[in-house]
Amino acid sequence: MEQATIQNTGTGMLQFRSYTASEAYPVPDVQVTVTFSDGTRTQLSTGSTALSQTISISCPPKALSLEPQSTTLPYATCDIHAEKQGYLPVDVKGVQIFDTITSLQPLDMIPSVDQNGARLLTEPLEDTLVPVHKLFAGGPSSGQSPITECRARVLSTPVIPNKITVHLGRPAASAQNVTVSFRDYIKNVASSEIYPTWPEQALRANIHAQISLALNRVFTEWYKSKGYNFQITNSTSYDQYYVHGRDIFEPMDRIVDEIFDTYVRRPGTIDPYFTEYCDGKSVTCRGMKQWGTVTLAESGKTALEILKYYYGNNLEIVRTDNIADIPESYPGTPLRIGSTGDAVRTIQRQLNRISKDYPSFGTLEVDGVYGQSTADVVKKFQKQFGLTQDGVVGRSTWYQISYIYVAVKKLAELTSEGEQPTGGLVSGTFPGTLRVGSTGDTVEQVQFWLNTVADYVPSIPKVNVDGIFGAATQAAVRAFQTHYGLTVDGIVGRATWDTLYGEYRSIQEDVAPPGVTQPGQYPGTPLRTGSRGNEVKQMQFYLRIIARSNKNIPSINADGIFGADTQAAVRAFQSAYGLSVDGVVGPLTWNKIYEVYTDLINGLLTSDQRPGVYPGTPLRVGSTGRAVKEVQYYLYLLSAYFPEIPVIAYDGVFGAATEKAVRAYQQLFGLTVDGIVGRATWDSIYQRFTTLRNVDGPMLNLRVLAYPGYDLQEGSQGEIVKFVQFMLAYIGVFYDPILPIDGLTGVYGPETAASVRSFQQEFSLPQTGVMDETTWNTMVIIYLSLAADPTGVDRPVGEYPGYVLAFGSAGSAVLELQQFMNEIASRFCAGWFVPENGIVDETTYNAVKEFQKGFGLPVTGLVDRLTWDTIYDYYLMEE
Repeated sequence: MEQATIQNTGTGMLQFRSYTASEAYPVPDVQVTVTFSDGTRTQLSTGSTALSQTISISCPPKALSLEPQSTTLPYATCDIHAEKQGYLPVDVKGVQIFDTITSLQPLDMIPSVDQNGARLLTEPLEDTLVPVHKLFAGGPSSGQSPITECRARVLSTPVIPNKITVHLGRPAASAQNVTVSFRDYIKNVASSEIYPTWPEQALRANIHAQISLALNRVFTEWYKSKGYNFQITNSTSYDQYYVHGRDIFEPMDRIVDEIFDTYVRRPGTIDPYFTEYCDGKSVTCRGMKQWGTVTLAESGKTALEILKYYYGNNLEIVRTDNIADIPESYPGTPLRIGSTGDAVRTIQRQLNRISKDYPSFGTLEVDGVYGQSTADVVKKFQKQFGLTQDGVVGRSTWYQISYIYVAVKKLAELTSEGEQPTGGLVSGTFPGTLRVGSTGDTVEQVQFWLNTVADYVPSIPKVNVDGIFGAATQAAVRAFQTHYGLTVDGIVGRATWDTLYGEYRSIQEDVAPPGVTQPGQYPGTPLRTGSRGNEVKQMQFYLRIIARSNKNIPSINADGIFGADTQAAVRAFQSAYGLSVDGVVGPLTWNKIYEVYTDLINGLLTSDQRPGVYPGTPLRVGSTGRAVKEVQYYLYLLSAYFPEIPVIAYDGVFGAATEKAVRAYQQLFGLTVDGIVGRATWDSIYQRFTTLRNVDGPMLNLRVLAYPGYDLQEGSQGEIVKFVQFMLAYIGVFYDPILPIDGLTGVYGPETAASVRSFQQEFSLPQTGVMDETTWNTMVIIYLSLAADPTGVDRPVGEYPGYVLAFGSAGSAVLELQQFMNEIASRFCAGWFVPENGIVDETTYNAVKEFQKGFGLPVTGLVDRLTWDTIYDYYLMEE
């Protein structure tokens, strides 16, 4: 649209908030330079609280943004540059400033050096370019309603996701995915789709529609069911607009915080309604007209009335407490001075944990009493995160606290504090199944943990901590299992144990004094007669466990009050373990108590061989040695061809995974299915292997993963490393110069680096031993070239190519098939979107299977004539 010019007689506002790690940590004192359209500049800082002052900026008058036919850009723009030593600079161009509106610009700071000063990243971030607002530029606003409705494959009820993954492009495009909080996503969409100056009810109607459209994609798993790892795109041809990194308008920020847990549906259904919409000016559609909502709101209609005007009277707005990753739902009534109970205790616990990363908030005593100190901390939180500063925990504040709490706990991230992927916590080692009739230290430990969790979850009854697993303990375990979505059997198996210990430890971390970050860490100040609180209760519990084994130490109640009985127990402990007997728990006494406790709770105190030669005796579960490793290696290679055979490690230990792979092989090739490698199974496996290497070459079942977006090198770990090791081992079957990989460990060690270097040497690449993008792409190409049939023959469009397409096939026929499938996927739920790369990779293979399932064909994943013709017929079908 050609822009007219007008004098800037309006005034808008701009404010910055700087953070990192999904808002888990504030980044104070970020220096911001704002450059205006006339070239002038102003500078400001986010200060010690990571929140800048608000600055005023001249802009066009509000009236322009209320006129659909206006040819004058209804807002001013500016560019911002933010920097702080140790972080990558942030540049945003085209920040939008509307009259009377505060624009909130988030500054997501990415560290460029680690805590030791070692450089992590040196490449600058790409500038964020905020395009001309879509209402002014014109074009579609949302994807069209699906022709066929998807049914949720996993979800049974709508869930408000804590986070949502957005694909920044069309579904099959090679574009970045970003994962953001659901509320931030909706705020961004609203800021990108409509003007913030519109009437309140128009804004609410549009935001309700944007929420419902997104939740429909989440609930029906529209993209997940098609094999993608994202939930929605930012393409308005498919979904709705999203501009990553843009500024957010205050009205959108406020309204979304109020209604993010609502959605539109038809009465009698549970599905969030797919609320298709368009601007109503440059584009028309069957759903809501964005500009039309302004007129309706100005006439006095409410948001619900506006929605019914466009989608029909058979419509309702519902609110749900089914919010993913939220520890506890809003209690229903606001919390304020004078409130008491578990909900207050929960908020105090969460605010205490948040304050460890936002120290300006201060800490609270977690006592379940909402006093002035709690209200003061709530006000500081509200100011930091742009909420009404009234010191009252209403719905918006409750869920914002919950979201930030989850962020700082990193429960939704791989680096979560509540998870220990590196294993084995000393005081939480699973002792074996506990049930009614069990007794001892571990039962007492479970009872103590249950009581701690029950302080925050009222549905869990408290029990006597006596080390006897009776009916009351069973009832508490069942209540815990119910609350945390576990199998409800009243038995403490590994899953219940791990969940209970994880929640207990999470609570301890949250309420621990500043500086205490590890289980059993000294609280920082001595405990003595008169002391009270969680640290006293912890110490008392440790002494109770010790007293069960040492009769010289009296048993005490773990009530959090350091009285005469506790002092006597401490003195007895100090005497028994050679410490200064003073009845005070200083660092030496504390550490010795915890050491003895953990020892008790963990039970610490009471060349000539030729390949392919049958080893002479059957191999079975429990067998170990070279012969086992050899057959594992053959099975591992065969798994690249036959998906029925699971991928296993070749570690020389015949365990359950190896038995499962042997059984799968036997079933696949008509042998006696017993999971034992006798002569017949051994000879068959080896014959298949030699045929692969010397006769057939590559066949089916190629696993293809995308480059992860970063280099893999020594120290890298995970499934992506296992895939690299798999490709190296596979290619090494055909290329002798490739150094062997001794097992799929998932750890990128010196052996993997050496194998990568040998690959690089073989294929004339720089010999770095690092799996960079060039090496990755070359390795995948070599891998596919060994296993795929790239034959392409000129033929009429849509004609069957004359051979079956299978996992690993490549060429023009595959590309044509993928194009057909993408067109179908845009119109029918049964189809998946696939990358148009000419390779039957994992995504395309699974998409074929889903298509076959959806249209009643044999589900093989192979594109035979029947499958090809059916796909082509649906491609030609008119809507």
